[in-house]
Amino acid sequence: MKTVLIFVLSGALLGVIVTSYVVPPALSWYTAPGGLPQGAQIQAIVQIPEVIRYATGKLLRAQAIGGGIGAILGLAAGILLVRRGRARPIASAQPPGQS
Repeated sequence: MKTVLIFVLSGALLGVIVTSYVVPPALSWYTAPGGLPQGAQIQAIVQIPEVIRYATGKLLRAQAIGGGIGAILGLAAGILLVRRGRARPIASAQPPGQS
């Protein structure tokens, strides 16, 4: 049980870390306007608190999803590791039936 729990927590942490590196570039790509000539700037008036709230909300949601996926993968890996360790038969020095 302890091994499975360690794998679940490690998987969740790894999922959050990977998400922290993947989501910010993907979020900036997704929100960037397309079809502009090279070097053109967009003139826009934005509400900075709303932009910050939107970006951090998306990042936190993605980290939660990444942590959940990592925890599920860690659970599966931990269960497989524990089952594989128990399935190995113990080899004895003498075959059964011989004394």
